Amino acid sequence: MESPDARSSREAVVTATAAASAPERPSEAVALRALVERVRAGEVDAAREVRRLTRASSRHRRKLAAAVEPLVAMLRSAAPGAGEAALLALLNLAVRDERNKTKIVDAGALEPLLGYLQSSYLNLQEYATAALLTLSASSTNKPIISASGAIPLLVKVLKEGNPQAKTDAVMALYNLSTVTDNLQTILSVQPIHPLVELLKGGKRSSKTADKCCALLESLLVFDQGRVALTSEEGGVLTIVEVLEEGSLQGREHAVGALLTMCESDRNKYRDIILNEGAIPGLLELTVHGTPKSRVKAHVLLDLLRNSPYSRSKLQADTLENIVSNIASHIDGEDHGGKAKKMLAEMVKVDSGNNEFARDAGPGLDRTK
Repeated sequence: MESPDARSSREAVVTATAAASAPERPSEAVALRALVERVRAGEVDAAREVRRLTRASSRHRRKLAAAVEPLVAMLRSAAPGAGEAALLALLNLAVRDERNKTKIVDAGALEPLLGYLQSSYLNLQEYATAALLTLSASSTNKPIISASGAIPLLVKVLKEGNPQAKTDAVMALYNLSTVTDNLQTILSVQPIHPLVELLKGGKRSSKTADKCCALLESLLVFDQGRVALTSEEGGVLTIVEVLEEGSLQGREHAVGALLTMCESDRNKYRDIILNEGAIPGLLELTVHGTPKSRVKAHVLLDLLRNSPYSRSKLQADTLENIVSNIASHIDGEDHGGKAKKMLAEMVKVDSGNNEFARDAGPGLDRTK
């Protein structure tokens, strides 16, 4: 039987859906036009009302799109509280509304937003960062935001902002990093240290960690990024920890980052990765990772062997032999023993699938 709480929740959803699809009443249309005019007149309370109405209503976001231009003008106002009220109203208007996202940028919001990014008031800086995160989710806006000079300021927030601003900054930078030309710009303002610090200070399975590792994976394509990461105390170790403890998506980016390093220069990065104890996490990923993670983990395990072979020439090899080969050449802590023990446990658990122990060649997924 459905509980009273569940029934009430379901009824609330139905009511909200019906309200969203209901035709606009003439009196409501008049009230919303009057509200826009009040914003146009510079009334701070009107901006706050726009924020309230658009907080959870996609219909009001559409109906109040006409408030975008006067709100952008209000961002520049010297009136007490005007900039903050306008910023929060614009942020709500942009959420899950692609047309409003582009409309806000087209109305000239970036210039004042970048000013707020540099504000000594951390709350304003946080709100501006959140606004840029939301606006940067639009593919149309990405090149415009990039050209505005936002990237160095976002990295500065990543270094110096409050915790929420740092989280939003890394997500905004990730959005912008999907434009390939932006990667060198991001690297030029030295983001590796704050990214590693953010990873160290948070949960390895968080969405923030996912985006940090995704951004690092892209930046490690460049030698400058790899040098910066390996020069960072605990840099590679932090990625290995995400490999072991992260979400499925985070682990996929973590193994991708390590693979990018090893493929770029195996002789330079093989021992660094081994000495941070990556093998147990890679082994687990060959079984429990996403399809992409499994393939990447197999390829990386092959590269970490003492004498890797060209995959085209490689005869059917066992994962056990690969790991034994790696483990026998690891110095320092007993990572090799841990890896062998973990492999044995995995084979025991997966005893119903003998192919895993016998014939799981690198780059092949035999566990499906």
